[in-house]
Amino acid sequence: MALNANTWRTANLRNTSSLSLRWRVMMLAMSMVAMVVVLMAVAVYAVVSRALYDDLDNQLHSRARLLIESGSLAADPGKAIEGTAYSDVNAMLVIPGRSIYTANQQGQMLPLGKPEKDVISGELLMSLRTANHQRVLAVHLANGSSLLISKSLAPTVQVLRRLGTVLLIVGGVGVAVAAMAGGAVARAGLRPVGRLTEAAERVARTDDLRPIPVVGSDELARLTEAFNMMLRALAESRERQSRLVSDAGHELRTPLTSLRTNVELLMASQAPGAPPLPKDEMDGLQQDVIAQIEELSTLVGDLVDLTRDDAGGITPEPVDMSEVVDRSLERVRRRRNDIDFDVDVIGWQVFGDAPGLGRAVLNLLDNAAKWSPAGGRVGVRLHQIDPTHAELVVSDHGPGIPPQERALVFERFYRSDAARAMPGSGLGLAIVQQVVLKHGGALRIDETVPGGTPPGLLFTWCCRGSRSRMPMRHTRTGSTVGTRSAQRKSETVRSVGGPDMDGSEISKWILSPSGQPE
Repeated sequence: MALNANTWRTANLRNTSSLSLRWRVMMLAMSMVAMVVVLMAVAVYAVVSRALYDDLDNQLHSRARLLIESGSLAADPGKAIEGTAYSDVNAMLVIPGRSIYTANQQGQMLPLGKPEKDVISGELLMSLRTANHQRVLAVHLANGSSLLISKSLAPTVQVLRRLGTVLLIVGGVGVAVAAMAGGAVARAGLRPVGRLTEAAERVARTDDLRPIPVVGSDELARLTEAFNMMLRALAESRERQSRLVSDAGHELRTPLTSLRTNVELLMASQAPGAPPLPKDEMDGLQQDVIAQIEELSTLVGDLVDLTRDDAGGITPEPVDMSEVVDRSLERVRRRRNDIDFDVDVIGWQVFGDAPGLGRAVLNLLDNAAKWSPAGGRVGVRLHQIDPTHAELVVSDHGPGIPPQERALVFERFYRSDAARAMPGSGLGLAIVQQVVLKHGGALRIDETVPGGTPPGLLFTWCCRGSRSRMPMRHTRTGSTVGTRSAQRKSETVRSVGGPDMDGSEISKWILSPSGQPE
């Protein structure tokens, strides 16, 4: 039995859930109105019924009191009882040991049961009950006689039946009106949901990402705004994906074509009967192939980084920016050991994406080193500007960035005319911008003195930063690695962009808890 009950309940829920939301709202309105109508009908019927019965009882009491107080029962009991036949009651006067006087309406007989007999015998002084569709009152008089009066309930029952019919009709009309009103309200209220459904089906069918008009300011309007935000995010994601694929295909085509040409030349030179290439040409081809493979590897790595940042999924963790700068400098020095690095950093801890931050700092330092001449100097400074903010500054002595190109250097695959002769994919600074924006920052180029190619970076960190327990403040020059020891006290810290630097542009990275660009 329990299994059958559970099966029935599950089937009932399944049938209910298969109904549309509009039908469920309408059925809910009908159910609520029907419940209220039933409760009101029962209450009205009970109150009216009680009132009618009380009125009938009062009539019986009044008639009995009138007969008793008039003295007609004592003077001429037969005539007094016969006179009641002309009204709407039945009457009986019982005088013990003498006679019984009765007067009944046509087709009616005054009921005589145990309560009435008890009154006649004197065991009860009064009784009032319903019997044989009549309301019967029995009263024991002071002279030992008993008066019985009854009245038919047919008029009262007829009134109650009419009342029940009226309540049923009114309740049915109320439920029908509630159903229509519920349907109208559901239709009007769910119209935005219908638009959302049509929009979702349109997106799935045609890739049309047009936003939906927002009407009103209620919860459904907020839902529409949230859906529009999702559509905009989806459109931006598709646009980024399309642009990335298009740009990647364009950028990969040139090195792949060159690599294919060089490989075909090498294969042709190794074919039987082919004239051998001179050694210098062979060495040049091999070096070109290696350089092109490295260029492709760099480009693919940058694309992977961009895809990773686009996909999100950052796992925040405590990051010591001084260690990030330290590791990035180690890698840059391996590639450019002919450049002096003036380093002035403090221990500063933030909460963010360690790989992304490391990649951004490395790209900044790589860019500064790439544009610095041999024997040049790159300044790296991380200092505290207030209790919760630190600023990272990178500067160099490069040729500088023309003002008209400064707004373009952070775009993907953008390379100026001067940069096309240099190694690189055109994605380094785009990765920097993406990491910074991912962390709630902003980018800026500052030219402190004429010249200098690295962009200025203004990054306002959205998580609280704090000074590390072991502060790091020292200077590193060339490929010499400074130590975090008492040596720091005796070292002279060069100010970035100072008199000893004839030309630089500064990259600034401000780490703060405010979440707003400084």
